[in-house]
Amino acid sequence: MNKVVKTDAEWKAELSAEEYRIARQKGTERAFTGEYWSVTDKHGVYNCRCCGAPLFDARTKFDSGSGWPSFYAPLDESRVAELDDSSLFMRRTEVVCANCDAHLGHLFPDGPMPTGMRYCINSASLKFRENPK
Repeated sequence: MNKVVKTDAEWKAELSAEEYRIARQKGTERAFTGEYWSVTDKHGVYNCRCCGAPLFDARTKFDSGSGWPSFYAPLDESRVAELDDSSLFMRRTEVVCANCDAHLGHLFPDGPMPTGMRYCINSASLKFRENPK
């Protein structure tokens, strides 16, 4: 994939104010409020809201109890990038779309097997495309 690069004005024109705040300005949605936080019975792929890149398979989604969509692995590790985040007086790992640098959420080492990882992702950074079973 070719890297998607747009101006802030272009992103603002394409995204809602909330999507822009979260995906482009590294915001977060309140727990238990996002469109996909409790969805676990669908089949398909969660794509980047900004550029459409496929990021997470619904089969890797699980209920973490955190209030955000959680996945134990991306579709392919090359689809997401991990960055150091020391904001809010803590050290975390930020997860961004490798294709357009959209802020997705954070990565924590407390997920289920087989990876033991929890990709805690904002619904506003995702767009679900359902596949029939």
